[in-house]
Amino acid sequence: MLHSIAALTFLSALCVIIAVYLFLIERQSSPKTELKRRLQRMTRVKSKETPEAITRETTRADQFLAHLPATRGLGKRLDHAGLKITAATFVMATSLLAFCLAAGVILQSGRILLGVLAAATVVLIVHFFLRFKIERRNNMFTEQFPDALTMIARSLRAGHSFTTAIQLVGQEVPSPVGPLFKNAYDQQQLGMRISDALTRMNDRIDSLDLRFFTTVIAINSDVGGNLSEVLDKLAMTIRERLKIRRQVQVYTAQGRMSGYVLGALPVVVFVIFGIANPKYESALINDPMGIYLLAFAALMQLMGLMIIRKIIRIQI
Repeated sequence: MLHSIAALTFLSALCVIIAVYLFLIERQSSPKTELKRRLQRMTRVKSKETPEAITRETTRADQFLAHLPATRGLGKRLDHAGLKITAATFVMATSLLAFCLAAGVILQSGRILLGVLAAATVVLIVHFFLRFKIERRNNMFTEQFPDALTMIARSLRAGHSFTTAIQLVGQEVPSPVGPLFKNAYDQQQLGMRISDALTRMNDRIDSLDLRFFTTVIAINSDVGGNLSEVLDKLAMTIRERLKIRRQVQVYTAQGRMSGYVLGALPVVVFVIFGIANPKYESALINDPMGIYLLAFAALMQLMGLMIIRKIIRIQI
Protein backbone atom coordinates (compact mmCIF):
# COMPACT_ATOMS: atom_id res chain seq x y z
CA MET A 1 0.00 0.00 0.00
CA LEU A 2 2.80 2.39 0.92
CA HIS A 3 4.62 1.59 -2.32
CA SER A 4 1.48 2.39 -4.34
CA ILE A 5 0.99 5.73 -2.56
CA ALA A 6 4.65 6.64 -3.06
CA ALA A 7 4.47 5.69 -6.72
CA LEU A 8 1.30 7.75 -7.29
CA THR A 9 2.81 10.74 -5.46
CA PHE A 10 5.98 10.52 -7.50
CA LEU A 11 4.13 10.22 -10.81
CA SER A 12 1.82 13.12 -9.92
CA ALA A 13 4.74 15.39 -9.06
CA LEU A 14 6.53 14.34 -12.22
CA CYS A 15 3.45 15.08 -14.35
CA VAL A 16 3.22 18.55 -12.80
CA ILE A 17 6.90 19.21 -13.56
CA ILE A 18 6.46 18.02 -17.16
CA ALA A 19 3.36 20.20 -17.60
CA VAL A 20 5.20 23.29 -16.32
CA TYR A 21 8.17 22.52 -18.55
CA LEU A 22 6.00 22.10 -21.64
CA PHE A 23 4.18 25.34 -20.82
CA LEU A 24 7.47 27.22 -20.61
CA ILE A 25 8.69 25.64 -23.88
CA GLU A 26 5.45 26.59 -25.62
CA ARG A 27 5.69 30.12 -24.29
CA GLN A 28 9.29 30.51 -25.44
CA SER A 29 8.41 29.22 -28.92
CA SER A 30 5.50 31.62 -29.42
CA PRO A 31 5.75 34.05 -32.37
CA LYS A 32 5.88 37.08 -30.08
CA THR A 33 8.76 35.70 -28.01
CA GLU A 34 10.59 34.55 -31.14
CA LEU A 35 10.29 37.99 -32.73
CA LYS A 36 11.56 39.68 -29.58
CA ARG A 37 14.50 37.27 -29.39
CA ARG A 38 15.46 37.88 -33.03
CA LEU A 39 15.25 41.66 -32.64
CA GLN A 40 17.51 41.49 -29.60
CA ARG A 41 19.97 39.34 -31.54
CA MET A 42 19.91 41.74 -34.49
CA THR A 43 20.96 44.58 -32.19
CA ARG A 44 24.02 42.60 -31.10
CA VAL A 45 25.00 41.09 -34.43
CA LYS A 46 27.96 42.59 -36.24
CA SER A 47 27.74 43.85 -39.77
CA LYS A 48 30.17 41.23 -41.07
CA GLU A 49 28.00 38.32 -39.99
CA THR A 50 25.84 36.51 -42.49
CA PRO A 51 22.03 36.52 -42.41
CA GLU A 52 22.23 32.87 -41.31
CA ALA A 53 23.48 34.03 -37.92
CA ILE A 54 20.32 36.11 -37.47
CA THR A 55 17.85 33.38 -38.29
CA ARG A 56 19.45 30.47 -36.41
CA GLU A 57 19.12 30.35 -32.62
CA THR A 58 21.19 28.14 -30.33
CA THR A 59 20.92 28.01 -26.57
CA ARG A 60 23.70 27.35 -24.10
CA ALA A 61 22.27 23.89 -23.48
CA ASP A 62 22.50 23.10 -27.20
CA GLN A 63 26.09 24.33 -27.29
CA PHE A 64 26.92 22.17 -24.28
CA LEU A 65 25.33 19.09 -25.85
CA ALA A 66 27.24 19.72 -29.07
CA HIS A 67 30.51 19.12 -27.21
CA LEU A 68 29.44 15.81 -25.65
CA PRO A 69 30.42 12.64 -27.55
CA ALA A 70 27.00 11.01 -27.13
CA THR A 71 24.99 14.01 -28.34
CA ARG A 72 27.42 15.57 -30.82
CA GLY A 73 25.55 16.24 -34.05
CA LEU A 74 22.14 15.67 -32.46
CA GLY A 75 20.88 19.09 -33.51
CA LYS A 76 21.86 18.38 -37.10
CA ARG A 77 20.11 15.00 -37.01
CA LEU A 78 16.96 16.61 -35.65
CA ASP A 79 17.11 19.13 -38.48
CA HIS A 80 17.57 16.30 -41.00
CA ALA A 81 14.54 14.55 -39.49
CA GLY A 82 12.42 17.69 -39.88
CA LEU A 83 11.66 17.91 -36.14
CA LYS A 84 11.09 21.48 -34.96
CA ILE A 85 12.66 21.02 -31.53
CA THR A 86 16.05 21.79 -30.09
CA ALA A 87 18.57 19.20 -29.00
CA ALA A 88 18.16 20.20 -25.36
CA THR A 89 14.38 19.68 -25.52
CA PHE A 90 14.81 16.33 -27.25
CA VAL A 91 17.31 15.10 -24.66
CA MET A 92 15.12 16.36 -21.81
CA ALA A 93 12.00 14.62 -23.15
CA THR A 94 13.87 11.35 -23.76
CA SER A 95 15.46 11.46 -20.31
CA LEU A 96 12.13 12.12 -18.60
CA LEU A 97 10.43 9.31 -20.50
CA ALA A 98 13.24 6.86 -19.71
CA PHE A 99 13.32 7.91 -16.06
CA CYS A 100 9.54 7.57 -15.66
CA LEU A 101 9.50 4.10 -17.22
CA ALA A 102 12.51 2.95 -15.19
CA ALA A 103 11.02 4.28 -11.95
CA GLY A 104 7.69 2.58 -12.64
CA VAL A 105 9.37 -0.76 -13.41
CA ILE A 106 11.56 -0.56 -10.29
CA LEU A 107 8.60 0.30 -8.06
CA GLN A 108 6.54 -2.57 -9.45
CA SER A 109 9.22 -5.27 -9.60
CA GLY A 110 11.75 -4.07 -7.06
CA ARG A 111 14.65 -4.84 -9.42
CA ILE A 112 17.03 -2.15 -10.51
CA LEU A 113 18.28 -4.18 -13.47
CA LEU A 114 14.82 -4.25 -15.02
CA GLY A 115 14.57 -0.49 -14.61
CA VAL A 116 17.91 -0.01 -16.36
CA LEU A 117 16.79 -2.29 -19.19
CA ALA A 118 13.53 -0.32 -19.51
CA ALA A 119 15.43 2.97 -19.72
CA ALA A 120 17.80 1.50 -22.32
CA THR A 121 14.79 0.29 -24.30
CA VAL A 122 13.38 3.83 -24.38
CA VAL A 123 16.71 5.22 -25.63
CA LEU A 124 16.89 2.56 -28.37
CA ILE A 125 13.30 3.22 -29.46
CA VAL A 126 13.95 6.97 -29.65
CA HIS A 127 17.17 6.34 -31.61
CA PHE A 128 15.42 4.12 -34.17
CA PHE A 129 12.52 6.59 -34.38
CA LEU A 130 14.94 9.40 -35.22
CA ARG A 131 16.62 7.24 -37.87
CA PHE A 132 13.22 6.36 -39.31
CA LYS A 133 12.24 10.04 -39.54
CA ILE A 134 15.53 10.93 -41.24
CA GLU A 135 15.25 8.11 -43.75
CA ARG A 136 11.61 8.88 -44.47
CA ARG A 137 12.35 12.58 -45.04
CA ASN A 138 15.28 11.73 -47.33
CA ASN A 139 13.10 9.38 -49.37
CA MET A 140 10.35 12.01 -49.67
CA PHE A 141 12.95 14.56 -50.78
CA THR A 142 14.32 12.17 -53.42
CA GLU A 143 10.82 11.50 -54.76
CA GLN A 144 9.95 15.22 -55.04
CA PHE A 145 13.30 16.56 -56.19
CA PRO A 146 13.04 15.58 -59.91
CA ASP A 147 9.72 17.46 -60.19
CA ALA A 148 11.35 20.51 -58.60
CA LEU A 149 14.23 20.36 -61.09
CA THR A 150 11.79 20.07 -63.99
CA MET A 151 9.85 23.06 -62.65
CA ILE A 152 13.05 25.14 -62.49
CA ALA A 153 14.04 24.13 -66.04
CA ARG A 154 10.61 25.03 -67.44
CA SER A 155 10.64 28.36 -65.64
CA LEU A 156 14.02 29.18 -67.15
CA ARG A 157 12.74 28.29 -70.63
CA ALA A 158 9.73 30.54 -70.07
CA GLY A 159 12.06 33.49 -69.53
CA HIS A 160 11.98 33.75 -65.73
CA SER A 161 15.11 34.38 -63.73
CA PHE A 162 16.74 31.64 -61.68
CA THR A 163 15.77 33.27 -58.38
CA THR A 164 12.16 33.47 -59.51
CA ALA A 165 12.27 29.76 -60.35
CA ILE A 166 13.61 29.02 -56.85
CA GLN A 167 10.79 31.10 -55.37
CA LEU A 168 8.25 29.17 -57.43
CA VAL A 169 9.57 25.84 -56.16
CA GLY A 170 9.38 27.11 -52.57
CA GLN A 171 5.75 28.09 -53.06
CA GLU A 172 4.43 25.17 -55.11
CA VAL A 173 6.34 22.07 -54.01
CA PRO A 174 5.28 20.48 -50.68
CA SER A 175 7.57 19.62 -47.79
CA PRO A 176 10.42 18.82 -47.50
CA VAL A 177 11.60 20.26 -50.85
CA GLY A 178 9.44 23.39 -50.76
CA PRO A 179 10.52 24.77 -47.34
CA LEU A 180 14.20 24.18 -48.13
CA PHE A 181 14.01 26.17 -51.37
CA LYS A 182 11.89 28.83 -49.68
CA ASN A 183 14.54 29.22 -47.00
CA ALA A 184 17.24 29.54 -49.68
CA TYR A 185 15.20 32.21 -51.47
CA ASP A 186 14.68 34.14 -48.21
CA GLN A 187 18.43 34.07 -47.55
CA GLN A 188 19.02 35.37 -51.07
CA GLN A 189 16.58 38.21 -50.34
CA LEU A 190 18.65 39.11 -47.28
CA GLY A 191 21.76 39.57 -49.41
CA MET A 192 23.35 36.13 -49.74
CA ARG A 193 24.36 34.80 -53.14
CA ILE A 194 21.81 32.34 -54.46
CA SER A 195 24.51 29.72 -55.08
CA ASP A 196 25.72 30.01 -51.49
CA ALA A 197 22.15 29.83 -50.18
CA LEU A 198 21.53 26.66 -52.17
CA THR A 199 24.82 25.17 -50.99
CA ARG A 200 23.72 25.68 -47.38
CA MET A 201 20.78 23.40 -48.09
CA ASN A 202 23.21 20.48 -47.88
CA ASP A 203 23.45 21.13 -44.14
CA ARG A 204 19.69 20.71 -43.78
CA ILE A 205 19.32 17.32 -45.48
CA ASP A 206 21.66 14.51 -46.51
CA SER A 207 21.00 13.98 -50.21
CA LEU A 208 23.46 13.08 -52.95
CA ASP A 209 21.09 14.45 -55.58
CA LEU A 210 21.01 17.81 -53.83
CA ARG A 211 24.80 17.93 -53.78
CA PHE A 212 24.83 17.25 -57.53
CA PHE A 213 22.35 20.11 -58.01
CA THR A 214 24.29 22.61 -55.91
CA THR A 215 27.52 21.65 -57.70
CA VAL A 216 25.83 22.24 -61.06
CA ILE A 217 24.59 25.64 -59.92
CA ALA A 218 28.02 26.65 -58.60
CA ILE A 219 29.73 25.65 -61.87
CA ASN A 220 27.06 27.32 -63.99
CA SER A 221 27.34 30.58 -62.04
CA ASP A 222 31.08 30.66 -62.83
CA VAL A 223 31.29 29.39 -66.42
CA GLY A 224 27.70 29.68 -67.69
CA GLY A 225 25.90 27.27 -70.01
CA ASN A 226 22.46 25.91 -70.78
CA LEU A 227 21.22 25.39 -67.22
CA SER A 228 17.73 24.21 -68.16
CA GLU A 229 19.08 21.35 -70.27
CA VAL A 230 21.48 20.27 -67.53
CA LEU A 231 18.68 20.26 -64.95
CA ASP A 232 16.46 18.20 -67.26
CA LYS A 233 19.18 15.59 -67.63
CA LEU A 234 19.78 15.55 -63.88
CA ALA A 235 16.05 15.05 -63.25
CA MET A 236 15.95 12.21 -65.78
CA THR A 237 18.94 10.53 -64.11
CA ILE A 238 17.29 10.73 -60.69
CA ARG A 239 14.05 9.26 -62.04
CA GLU A 240 15.90 6.35 -63.63
CA ARG A 241 17.70 5.68 -60.37
CA LEU A 242 14.40 5.72 -58.49
CA LYS A 243 13.01 3.23 -61.00
CA ILE A 244 15.93 0.87 -60.36
CA ARG A 245 15.48 1.29 -56.60
CA ARG A 246 11.83 0.24 -56.83
CA GLN A 247 12.82 -2.84 -58.82
CA VAL A 248 15.38 -3.74 -56.13
CA GLN A 249 12.72 -3.36 -53.45
CA VAL A 250 10.54 -5.83 -55.35
CA TYR A 251 13.41 -8.33 -55.61
CA THR A 252 14.23 -8.05 -51.89
CA ALA A 253 10.61 -8.20 -50.69
CA GLN A 254 10.95 -11.86 -49.68
CA GLY A 255 14.03 -11.12 -47.58
CA ARG A 256 12.29 -8.25 -45.81
CA MET A 257 9.26 -10.41 -45.10
CA SER A 258 11.49 -13.13 -43.68
CA GLY A 259 13.11 -10.59 -41.38
CA TYR A 260 9.74 -9.33 -40.17
CA VAL A 261 8.47 -12.86 -39.49
CA LEU A 262 11.64 -13.96 -37.70
CA GLY A 263 11.61 -10.79 -35.61
CA ALA A 264 7.94 -10.97 -34.61
CA LEU A 265 7.61 -14.75 -34.14
CA PRO A 266 9.42 -15.06 -30.76
CA VAL A 267 7.52 -12.11 -29.29
CA VAL A 268 4.15 -13.39 -30.51
CA VAL A 269 4.83 -16.92 -29.22
CA PHE A 270 5.95 -15.54 -25.85
CA VAL A 271 2.75 -13.49 -25.51
CA ILE A 272 0.53 -16.41 -26.59
CA PHE A 273 2.13 -18.76 -24.03
CA GLY A 274 1.76 -16.08 -21.36
CA ILE A 275 -1.98 -15.77 -22.06
CA ALA A 276 -2.69 -19.48 -22.54
CA ASN A 277 -0.63 -20.76 -19.59
CA PRO A 278 0.72 -18.02 -17.29
CA LYS A 279 2.45 -20.50 -14.98
CA TYR A 280 4.48 -21.88 -17.86
CA GLU A 281 6.65 -18.74 -18.12
CA SER A 282 6.56 -17.71 -14.47
CA ALA A 283 9.61 -19.83 -13.64
CA LEU A 284 11.61 -18.03 -16.34
CA ILE A 285 10.45 -14.54 -15.39
CA ASN A 286 10.82 -14.92 -11.62
CA ASP A 287 14.30 -16.43 -11.84
CA PRO A 288 17.12 -13.83 -12.09
CA MET A 289 18.97 -16.09 -14.53
CA GLY A 290 15.83 -16.19 -16.68
CA ILE A 291 15.82 -12.39 -16.90
CA TYR A 292 19.41 -12.46 -18.12
CA LEU A 293 18.50 -15.10 -20.69
CA LEU A 294 15.57 -13.02 -21.93
CA ALA A 295 17.78 -9.94 -22.22
CA PHE A 296 20.42 -11.95 -24.10
CA ALA A 297 17.74 -13.38 -26.42
CA ALA A 298 16.38 -9.90 -27.14
CA LEU A 299 19.90 -8.64 -27.88
CA MET A 300 20.61 -11.52 -30.27
CA GLN A 301 17.23 -10.95 -31.92
CA LEU A 302 18.09 -7.31 -32.56
CA MET A 303 21.49 -8.28 -33.94
CA GLY A 304 19.86 -10.77 -36.30
CA LEU A 305 17.40 -8.16 -37.54
CA MET A 306 20.21 -5.69 -38.14
CA ILE A 307 22.19 -8.30 -40.11
CA ILE A 308 19.16 -9.17 -42.26
CA ARG A 309 18.49 -5.48 -42.84
CA LYS A 310 22.11 -4.95 -43.85
CA ILE A 311 21.91 -7.80 -46.36
CA ILE A 312 18.73 -6.65 -48.08
CA ARG A 313 19.63 -2.94 -47.99
CA ILE A 314 21.22 -2.22 -51.37
CA GLN A 315 22.47 1.30 -52.03
CA ILE A 316 21.73 2.69 -55.50
